[in-house]
Amino acid sequence: MKLNQTLAALAGFAVALQLASAGNLTGKVTLGGNAPAEKEITPLKDDATCGKLLGGAVPKTKFFVVGANKELADVIVIVKGLEGKSTGAAAAPAALDQKACEYIPQILAVQTGQKISVKNSDPVMHNVHTVPTAAGNKEENKGQGPGAPDLTFSIPAAENFLKFKCDVHPWMFAWVTAVDHPYFAVTGKDGAFTIKDVPPGKYKVVALHRKGAPTGVEKEIEVKADGATADFVIEVK
Repeated sequence: MKLNQTLAALAGFAVALQLASAGNLTGKVTLGGNAPAEKEITPLKDDATCGKLLGGAVPKTKFFVVGANKELADVIVIVKGLEGKSTGAAAAPAALDQKACEYIPQILAVQTGQKISVKNSDPVMHNVHTVPTAAGNKEENKGQGPGAPDLTFSIPAAENFLKFKCDVHPWMFAWVTAVDHPYFAVTGKDGAFTIKDVPPGKYKVVALHRKGAPTGVEKEIEVKADGATADFVIEVK
């Protein structure tokens, strides 16, 4: 019994030591080259109901969300080599909304097993149809009327850019990346990201952009107690 207690104490001490020496990984992603012109979503603009929800705005695709200094949003940055450590089952639900007949956000990252709560903020019928490609993830299709309760989804297996779509409004898409650990982030409009409490060690880090770098741009880093920095450039010709 005493041996078991000693081993448990040592294991707890090791975990505490690792957490104490963990550091934050920060960085910024910028676009190299010029982003392709976004396209007008004509069916959305012309739809009798959805078009009215836009208040006269001209809807366009949002594949490249780029700042004044080439800051690139919607890039998913993932630390590699930490798979199998998902805490998704205990994580707070991630949120997807259907508003003005578009998904918000269109790019989302979650942990495997984490709940995804999908809301319908529109006065129209939608359906949420998932189209996975990774083994272990099943296709689902659920209808959701105006004012209906939120729908809940989860993704058991890691997958990049799993498509969520609406068959009622075929221009509506979101792409959800499921990661098998909590060490990832999505860049904001300033191109910046922070991945907190990464265990110390040497890793490869990958930056994924659905259009500009769907297979990713990689860098090698070393995380120490004072953290690490990794900046990326997504090249577009």
